[in-house]
Amino acid sequence: MGSSFRNFAGSSVAHIGFAFLAMGGWALFANSGHGLAAAWLPALSQGVLSGLITLVLKRALEAMNGRFPALLNYVLPPAITAGAVLLLLVSVHKLIGTPEILRTIAVPWSVSTLYAFIYSATLARGQAKAVR
Repeated sequence: MGSSFRNFAGSSVAHIGFAFLAMGGWALFANSGHGLAAAWLPALSQGVLSGLITLVLKRALEAMNGRFPALLNYVLPPAITAGAVLLLLVSVHKLIGTPEILRTIAVPWSVSTLYAFIYSATLARGQAKAVR
């Protein structure tokens, strides 16, 4: 692979674009049983939300790293972000009248929460090694 592809693949723009397409596409599929007229707004909204979540989540976890004692540093940052993401997704989809809220948010919330726990553990492990 060329370095330009690697640079693009590692860029925030690529990650945000992928999140928009993947999770927006998922939302379109999740609501497709209600027709395109009912599915397009949840798909567009979920795509935008996933792009924003991708942009903010990593920075939020990094900002919280080291602010909690020992084991709580592994659990609280991802739990806080998971709760915030869930609140955001449910609120927006209720507000716009998404027909299948649970199906729509299941994948984006699960993926962002799994990422948050893995990345937070990586950060906390690095913090613990630095303290030794």
